[in-house]
Amino acid sequence: MILDGRVALDGETVSLGDKATPGIDDISVDGVSIETGAPLKYFALNKPLGVVTTADDPQGRPTVMDYLPEDVRSLHRMFPVGRLDMDSSGLILLTNDGFLANRLMHPSFEVTREYMVEVEPVPGREDLARLRKGIELEDGDTGPAVVAIRGRIDERAMVGMKLHTGRKRQIRRSFEQLGFKVHSLHRVRIGSTGLGSLRPGECRELDPKEVRTLYRQTGFRV
Repeated sequence: MILDGRVALDGETVSLGDKATPGIDDISVDGVSIETGAPLKYFALNKPLGVVTTADDPQGRPTVMDYLPEDVRSLHRMFPVGRLDMDSSGLILLTNDGFLANRLMHPSFEVTREYMVEVEPVPGREDLARLRKGIELEDGDTGPAVVAIRGRIDERAMVGMKLHTGRKRQIRRSFEQLGFKVHSLHRVRIGSTGLGSLRPGECRELDPKEVRTLYRQTGFRV
């Protein structure tokens, strides 16, 4: 439609690559203005084990979208912010705000993610020091992290980790490289938003104050 000259921005015919601000600029097709100000939605979900962190799964497995209210799924094009493996659980943010999602995921904004990881055996002082410094994986260094043992039972330990990088299966690969077995991985916080009292499979909508705080943590004032 753009190549055919049917799309206009504030009355001027646009070309491929032109940009517009939804909700502010007037975009029209064949002279008819279109609605661009779709309401932005933000949800926090406690992802259960065995659930895929995608908007759709060709294999028919349950996805994080299945836990959103039906009216939200039908009216808004929602997607998850980042990923959690099927065998990991915990906090996932879901939104239709691509701008904020990209800033939360980009490592340059250093938005902290916090996890609880159950490993075996109990890490020693040297192992914790290596994790804090960063582990060199085949696709790059994981970067520094805040790491502490939160509890232990027999040969297992619960390790708390705070980091702001997000390489694929980064935590599991880091522990495995050091010779540890990861029994469980649970994300409890993304930036200022915590899991709180959400039970597995439960979700809640973020309030405007929470959204503004997330924006500020990526260096954007709203």
